[in-house]
Amino acid sequence: SIKAIESSNKEDDTTWLTYWVVYGVFSIAEFFSDTFLYWFPFYYAGKCLFLVWCMAPVSWNGSQVLYQNFIRPCFLKHHQAVDNVLGSLSTRA
Repeated sequence: SIKAIESSNKEDDTTWLTYWVVYGVFSIAEFFSDTFLYWFPFYYAGKCLFLVWCMAPVSWNGSQVLYQNFIRPCFLKHHQAVDNVLGSLSTRA
């Protein structure tokens, strides 16, 4: 991430930040479902392949596909409510 931020080409910044958003959502989902998922055969091999697909240096990598089709629409739908909640929490603090 630091290499992407410090580079002169800013397109890789978007690529890696998109990856970290997808990885964060994946980590949260995995936290709640890991007790059930680890029973599946080849779960960790599938997880590794999924993460490699998310990092792949191609235009159709997993991060771009998941972000554009799932995470971004959900964010755009709910971002105003989240901003309102965070604003009210900051005024209370």
